[in-house]
Amino acid sequence: MLLHPDWYTSVCTMNEQSLLTLSDWQRAYLAGAQPRALLEARAQKLAAQAAAPDWIHRVSSAQLEQQIQALETRLAAASSRASLLNEAPLFGVPFAVKDNIDVEGMPTTAACPAFAYTAGRNAHAVQRLLNAGAVCLGKTNLDQFATGLVGARSPYGRPASCFDASRVSGGSSSGSAVVVARGEVAFSLGTDTAGSGRVPAGFNNLVGLKPTPGRVGTSGVVPACRSLDCVSIFALTLDDAATVLSVMEGPDPADAFSHFEPGPGTWMPKLRVGVPLAPALDEAGYSDAWDESLRLLRALGHELVPMDFGPLHAVADLLYNGPWVAERHAVVQELLDSQPEALDPTVRQVIESARGQTATDAFRGQYRLREAKQQLRSLWRKVDVLMVPTAPRHPRFAELDADPLRVNARLGHYTNFVNLLSWCALSLPAGFTPEGLPFGVSFIAPGGADAALARFGLNWQAAADAPRGLGATGQRRMPQSLRHVPASEPWLPLAVVGAHLTGMPLNGQLLDRGATLIEATHTAARYRLYALPGTVPPKPGLARVAAGDAGGAAIAVEVWAVPQRHLGSLLALIPPPLGLGSLELSDGRWVHGFICEGHALQGAADITRYGGWRAFLAAGSHPPSAPPSTPPIQPTPVS
Repeated sequence: MLLHPDWYTSVCTMNEQSLLTLSDWQRAYLAGAQPRALLEARAQKLAAQAAAPDWIHRVSSAQLEQQIQALETRLAAASSRASLLNEAPLFGVPFAVKDNIDVEGMPTTAACPAFAYTAGRNAHAVQRLLNAGAVCLGKTNLDQFATGLVGARSPYGRPASCFDASRVSGGSSSGSAVVVARGEVAFSLGTDTAGSGRVPAGFNNLVGLKPTPGRVGTSGVVPACRSLDCVSIFALTLDDAATVLSVMEGPDPADAFSHFEPGPGTWMPKLRVGVPLAPALDEAGYSDAWDESLRLLRALGHELVPMDFGPLHAVADLLYNGPWVAERHAVVQELLDSQPEALDPTVRQVIESARGQTATDAFRGQYRLREAKQQLRSLWRKVDVLMVPTAPRHPRFAELDADPLRVNARLGHYTNFVNLLSWCALSLPAGFTPEGLPFGVSFIAPGGADAALARFGLNWQAAADAPRGLGATGQRRMPQSLRHVPASEPWLPLAVVGAHLTGMPLNGQLLDRGATLIEATHTAARYRLYALPGTVPPKPGLARVAAGDAGGAAIAVEVWAVPQRHLGSLLALIPPPLGLGSLELSDGRWVHGFICEGHALQGAADITRYGGWRAFLAAGSHPPSAPPSTPPIQPTPVS
């Protein structure tokens, strides 16, 4: 079922209760609304609510006033509201922060009162949001020290799913998900080490965006596993999540694990999507929702590639059954030694297991992970993206209480391996069960592909049915584009026609440099194709016919996005008489491609009638060398 193509499927007024998405807030400010009126109304509404376990700390009147005054100063100095909102895309938008992330002047508890301190400065990610005009309304609940996927291991209470109070909210970023799903803030920050930015999104009908590790700085974040932690985003729409990531991302000088290296910005329209051979789903209605997600992928034209996820689950086992649990111990060792009773019993049990780990175990774990990463690189030659259920089930609190470790572990079945492999992921709503529980799927991509993943996710979100709208608000919006996109690296469109095509002998030269296939198309009908004699592996030459000459044809090509930083090393592999030139595509665009000196086409067989190199090879053996039936007119892109 396709949603209405307009941005709004219902008319929203400037009423404070209608302000859900970033676009809603921007429209209100463009229409003349004052930040003070809207933000004070929102803060008063939150203060009037009965005590709930979702928030640990709400912004004080003085802290809110300070933020509002900063907005008013910016507004007074701006040449226009439109220019201000372009410069500060989060201007006057309220958000919440998981309480293991520092906000200046607010307590950071990590859901452990004995650990609490007042932050003297903002975390790197928070500061970037404030610089873009966002307004922090408080700190949210979590599994203590971000150790858990259930959201129930906190002395501040147990947030529940917005759709069933008897079921967990998902964790560890429990409160951050719930306050967005209820429309209390436009977006929130979580953290994700084992799936904490994805599982709560799936349980609350939200977008959960987990960047590539290192893309967003983590200085000012209480670590769970410092080498794996990511600051994640909960939002009601993918457009909002992508905008927030575009603001937060970038190098963080105070974070030794900061590694901002953007990858591809887009993929070709039709992808190979890896899916589990036999998804382990044991929640009523999840199997039907999963089947519908597969059907939607096929309807969008993507190819489903069933896969054995065993190697990925083997990586996941390292997170809690290997030495990485010692990273959690490194954070709380002093407190654990002096006040063990200060920790939640289940959290303490998990972290105390690190005492059995040795330095030798740590190195062995690193070796196993390095070997797995090397082996799994080939995965991305078989598929472009993975789709998995965000979680295999949605447990009740009673089930969790009966078996806290096993129930929690089950929730990480499709999430635990992602950060260990330095990949990015995106959880999106994918329908509801007959009981009214939301079902979510997660798309997983190679590290750095955050921008391409966001664009892919937008197409999914535009096509997927969302009968209950945004989170638990009952309202609906339907963005048709991303207003702000995470950064992608500069790339050069490169057309290939022969040995560099997908599956051909030299295609690995592109893949090894992070090149991405963006389309399969044809040249303009102004080229002839030749089989070059004596080339190893065999290669074609492509000659453009002169204007006014007959005999040109459209030749099948692929256009690849090649990172500019790797272009030099690719060209170094191209032997003479080949080089880099340009060719015209069927839609009139010109792109770069390999060229061949004209003399090399003498004695080459004309194979234009096949329409492409792949069709020529499929037809059988190579023809003998012979003069081309039509003399080559000018140098030519080849591959």
